[in-house]
Amino acid sequence: MEARDATAGSLVSSDGEEQTAKDAPTKDTPQTKGKFEKIFGFRREDLTSWDSLVTLLNRPSDPASLGIFRCLFGLLMVIDITQERGLSHLDYKFMDGAPVCRFPLFNFLKPLPLDWMYLVYVVMFFGALGIMLGCFYRLSGLMFISSYWYIFFLDKTAWNNHSYLYGLIGFQLTLMEGNRYWSIDGLRRPSIRNAQVPLWNYTILRTQIFIVYFLAGIKKLDADWVEGYSMSYLAHHWLFDPFKVILPVELINLLVVHGGGLILDLSAGYLLFFDATRPYGIFFVSYFHCMNSQLFSIGMFSYTMLATSPIFCYPDWPRRFFARFPAFLSAVLPITSTDPQPSTSCVYNEIPSTSTERQETPTVPKASKMRLKHKLGAIFTILYIMEQFFLPYSHFITQGYNNWTNGLYGYSWDMMVHSRSHQHVKITYKDGKTGEIGYLNPGVFTQSRRWKDHGDMLKQYGTCLNEFLPRYNISEPEIYFDIWVSINERFQQRIFDPRVDVVKADWSPFRPNAWLMPLLVDLSPWRTKFQEIEGSLDNQTDIVFIADFPGLNLENFVSEDLGNTSIHVLQGKVNVEVVEEKKNYTLTPGEQIKVPAGAYHKVYTVSEGPSCYMYIYVNTTEAALQENFTKLFELQERVRNGTEVNATDPIVQLFLKRQRRMKEVKKRREAGAVERLQRFAVKKYYTIRRGLLMTAIALRNLAVGLPPLEQLTREVAFANMKAPQAEGNQDDPLKDEVGHGEL
Repeated sequence: MEARDATAGSLVSSDGEEQTAKDAPTKDTPQTKGKFEKIFGFRREDLTSWDSLVTLLNRPSDPASLGIFRCLFGLLMVIDITQERGLSHLDYKFMDGAPVCRFPLFNFLKPLPLDWMYLVYVVMFFGALGIMLGCFYRLSGLMFISSYWYIFFLDKTAWNNHSYLYGLIGFQLTLMEGNRYWSIDGLRRPSIRNAQVPLWNYTILRTQIFIVYFLAGIKKLDADWVEGYSMSYLAHHWLFDPFKVILPVELINLLVVHGGGLILDLSAGYLLFFDATRPYGIFFVSYFHCMNSQLFSIGMFSYTMLATSPIFCYPDWPRRFFARFPAFLSAVLPITSTDPQPSTSCVYNEIPSTSTERQETPTVPKASKMRLKHKLGAIFTILYIMEQFFLPYSHFITQGYNNWTNGLYGYSWDMMVHSRSHQHVKITYKDGKTGEIGYLNPGVFTQSRRWKDHGDMLKQYGTCLNEFLPRYNISEPEIYFDIWVSINERFQQRIFDPRVDVVKADWSPFRPNAWLMPLLVDLSPWRTKFQEIEGSLDNQTDIVFIADFPGLNLENFVSEDLGNTSIHVLQGKVNVEVVEEKKNYTLTPGEQIKVPAGAYHKVYTVSEGPSCYMYIYVNTTEAALQENFTKLFELQERVRNGTEVNATDPIVQLFLKRQRRMKEVKKRREAGAVERLQRFAVKKYYTIRRGLLMTAIALRNLAVGLPPLEQLTREVAFANMKAPQAEGNQDDPLKDEVGHGEL
């Protein structure tokens, strides 16, 4: 029997000589391998014709590794549904009946009524559970991917690379023979139990994971990543404290965070490919994903990627692993027999001899020649791999989704390459009949923030506002957005033209967005100067760098807390209008002006090219706080002792709030492993509890109708029950005095 199998890479990899010796064929199969075959697991001749390629991709392979991965993936998706998919807060996510602006991939996609949305999640849950157990496998796979992709396409604001990956893997598993090992289907149908699977099942999975790593590395060849601007804040995380013993934070950011991330992504797929480097690859990617689980709130992604690493090992590794367990556990553990039965899903060059043990069970007819399904499996494998390599670079087709970064973020594997900060967001509406102008709170009618960076979502948001505002006596509204963004520590600048009425603006997925403002990449070298200027400031002084286009102006309001704010011109020419004083001041490079606190001012760019300037401001409340630290500390002690103080003083309030925050942060950081685990477990328990209870309420409503409002209110309140609060500590009186317990 041909037991050789692929272990990594875009197609296949080697088994190693010991695997060949152990599972040697019983008939006239060559006993020696060439150097090429030892390295890659297949011969050059296997690629010389279509028939030989189909035979290679349908070569019989051990189902054990695929079965274990299927089980782990299903388990992780079951957990994910209550968390990142949103089952625990589904009512807040969809807000049934409320005026909410949504951002589906296709505008005709609408969420179902809330109770029916819970039913969709139930379908997805049982689909994931069926995948995990290998129970009614094809049906479970269809249940999972149909509901998953519906929810995925329903909300672009929730898109990310790993959510996209889950959908792809679910789709792949649905088409594979994943229920051949350690599955309920195998118990129901002895003919498929422990049956071999075609090689393309492993080929697609391994290639998919290779693409995730390798293309993520290719995307990190971006200049901003290489120069250390994409994720510079990560170097301050406690996970990098061991590196701080020998390296300054700046080098940790450049060499460890950015350099290490680039090298790992580019090399991970290759390290996992070869037998000699696979142990090192598994070690480094495991360390990498364990760190990511602490650095980012990315749900099950780190654990899913950990579960993919064994896919690159010999496909019979579960048999050897579970064979080490005590014999009395064999009833519940996966099969450890090293003799899987043949399957019609595979192509056999020769009919393998049947062992004595196998004669005890019925054998499946063995295919000795290619059939249509074998050719279809090979065609699907090739087309899928080509599509996955092409799609991340298909932005020349979907040009309407290109902004400062290309395409929809959730399918390009450009993970963490771009970081953004928003300094100023203003939504202006104009009544089309009366000409009345007003302003909207950014984010009104939506819970999402991602619309601020994407032209397609901005168009959807503006259209939605145009539909809702007439309910508030605003006729034929025009909607204008003024959004200031800094990408990868550049100047804050406009991303969209604030003079364009987004409601009437043209947008197409296949044409460039005409009202997208260009990213001022020519000003990128200023970032080095930014770091020098910021390093020269004290703790009470902050700075914001602004770049603007000729003919436009920035309208800004200076908070009363910022009593010492000034504008310094770096490049170009600006005109500063102080609105209340009705005065104008023209500034050129090197000049500055102080602007009043608690008032509006406008900065006009009057030069022929873009202007660059910076706001330098001192938080006078913070400064006063530092100057009176000793006095305020005494006030805090008086509060702790129950002595009455004037907690209405804003400086006192700020100090007490700051002290509580610092104590809470310190307490969490110094918590022991047991306390951390307990806090994590309690949080997850109440999250899952709410999701299950709200689902039960929704299913009851669908089955028998809505109960009386009082009963429904009690049921929802019971589902919303939180963990008991910790016993009161010495900070509790402070919360009472200040009147605000939020940290």
